[in-house]
Amino acid sequence: GRGMRVVRKEEQLVDAFERASSEAAAAFGDGRMFMEKCVEKPRHIEVQVLADEHGNVVHLFERDCSVQRRHQKVVEMAPALDLPPDVRCKLHEDAIKLAKHVGYRNAGTVEFMVAEDNSYYFLEVNPRIQVEHTVTEEVTGIDLVQSQIMIAAGATLEEIGLGKQNQIEVKGFAIQCRITSEDPELGFQPDSGKVDTYRAPGGMGIRLDGSISTGSVVSTNYDSMLVKCTVHAMNFQQAARKMYRALAEFRVRGIKTNIPFLINVLQNPDFLARKVTTAFIEEHPELFHFHSSHSDPVSKLLMFLAEAVVNGHDHPGAVGLPPSRVV
Repeated sequence: GRGMRVVRKEEQLVDAFERASSEAAAAFGDGRMFMEKCVEKPRHIEVQVLADEHGNVVHLFERDCSVQRRHQKVVEMAPALDLPPDVRCKLHEDAIKLAKHVGYRNAGTVEFMVAEDNSYYFLEVNPRIQVEHTVTEEVTGIDLVQSQIMIAAGATLEEIGLGKQNQIEVKGFAIQCRITSEDPELGFQPDSGKVDTYRAPGGMGIRLDGSISTGSVVSTNYDSMLVKCTVHAMNFQQAARKMYRALAEFRVRGIKTNIPFLINVLQNPDFLARKVTTAFIEEHPELFHFHSSHSDPVSKLLMFLAEAVVNGHDHPGAVGLPPSRVV
């Protein structure tokens, strides 16, 4: 999302161009720029493809990555909701056409912006496995990482069981949330330190990709993502409820996380009504209204125990004899 500016008036062009170029050069070492049409409040839809070295290409349907903050994806879903069937088919066809045209090989993602009138525009190709590949794996049952390795080793799509497009089907719905060590109450300022407590959710249809555990040390020298939480259910409504439950079951202490923000997203009426564009977070400032960290039962119990250890039994609500001293 760096090195991008929206220009609404001609007199803003030079300044915006210079600022964007400077920012891009500092971030990526390349300040070259290009201009393109600005699509207001689009949906960010991307098509997953697999291609072998013999020119065979298949798609694994699409993902909706519209919930973004500063052009960075926050929540991803598969398949995309409420896309007209003809638009969905055209996106798939164009993704395959592009991959074949350039002789693409491997796993890749062809990204598009879908406007409010359902016209769409090519954005870019990510020639790699993406963070959000998990939702595609969950709804198709296809291991993208394994497929990528086998293709790189020379296997054809037919040899890995994907020789025909009709062999790939979507079953159910999946949502992924990126759990990061960022404090949403401080503008998503990265946090670091030792993880004192870590408890993850579990159960049918909940997948966790990450290696964090109690005692892990989160450094400022690396990306802030701690774990990816992906849920799979029969439909969007069930998946949203399952993700809300999974987020509520997380217990991470010692560092700040973006979980309270994600919980607010999963409870938002517009999100639940499937009214999501790339402007969703900007249009909902209430997502940044958080309850006190002491409002959940575990925090209340910890506060009570801390009070008893520090101040003894003589505090409001205390009954009976002082607690026994443990030697």
